[in-house]
Amino acid sequence: MPAQSAPSTSTAGTPKSAPGAASAGAVDLGQLFRAGQDALNHGRLDEAEKDFKQVLVLEPGVGGAYANLGVVYMRRKQWTKALESLRQAEQLMPEVAGIRLNIGLAYYRQNEFLKAIPPFESVVHDEPTALQPRHLLGLCYFFAERWADAAHMLEPLWDQESQKLSYLYVLSIAAHRAGLKELDEKATTQLVKTGDGSPEYHLFMGKAHLNLDQYDLALADFQAAAEANPKLTFVHFNMGLAYLKKQDYERARDEFLKDAAVEPDLAFNYDELGDVYSLMQQDENAEKSYRDALRRDPRLLNSYLGLAKACQREQKYSEALRAIDAADKLDPRRTDIHYVRGQILLRMGRKEEGKKELEASVRIDNERRSEREKQVENGIVPSPELLQDER
Repeated sequence: MPAQSAPSTSTAGTPKSAPGAASAGAVDLGQLFRAGQDALNHGRLDEAEKDFKQVLVLEPGVGGAYANLGVVYMRRKQWTKALESLRQAEQLMPEVAGIRLNIGLAYYRQNEFLKAIPPFESVVHDEPTALQPRHLLGLCYFFAERWADAAHMLEPLWDQESQKLSYLYVLSIAAHRAGLKELDEKATTQLVKTGDGSPEYHLFMGKAHLNLDQYDLALADFQAAAEANPKLTFVHFNMGLAYLKKQDYERARDEFLKDAAVEPDLAFNYDELGDVYSLMQQDENAEKSYRDALRRDPRLLNSYLGLAKACQREQKYSEALRAIDAADKLDPRRTDIHYVRGQILLRMGRKEEGKKELEASVRIDNERRSEREKQVENGIVPSPELLQDER
């Protein structure tokens, strides 16, 4: 993905005067807004937050102040506060596409791709030639497995993006899954040509093989990438995924640990390590890995679920219940969450509650039987390398 940053909405809704205020008050309001804008542009987030909040005390209807507060909170990864401010800005200035783009970005950066789609769609509708919202919307469709929508959304960006391996990889996979043979061949041919045997080319070709369950071919490409550039980000992560699919747990563990050494803040490494240790029946290590993952990303449902199972096996039932409750808040329709919660409650002696949870698991399972394959544990291979940008 090309480098992205939160688009500036700082000029939108800039106060020129304060209704009913004296001339000096109006000047102070404008100066205060411009001071906050300058602080935001130079990364002085505390100062910017203070200035924009004071603007809103003086004049609550300044949409630009809400918009820029949203940007401040996005840069701090305070997503709930960011969305609250951006929604306020959207109500005051619904015509400003940049605010809706930031709302989409706030969801996107939390991996909430389904929630990001509507605001991105509205921006693309208003600005059909803009590259950033179209690219982000295409990626959201890709992660939501809407293959044809992803291909059709990304194809018009060919002239600007066809020299970028990540774009070509996503386009080729989406086109292949959608049965768009001509576009698949076009993107794949360009991927080979542009990659020219580089480590990055081998990374994306390996990823393509991995998504098609061609594990040995994937490993060959990942190993070629690692030999050419041992510090290449995500290559060891994807090798770990390939070994995990082959049930070679020791090698999978070693690769995730290698990637964690290169990218210590990538939560997915620890999430996958937790799964590996669980499969190796090393619950203490699994528990530690899941907790490491959640410290880096508190929205990883799989880590909460894995942590609950590990604590249950260790007979830490109170901790297991806290973890499964957190998972339930993220997705109350997951049948396995209700099942695990029921098992934990039974072991805690809370038989009636446990029985209700098990019954809920069966009921939801029957309601969603046709969609079970779409649950998180059976989704497409994680692709954190496509989510990286300059925050």
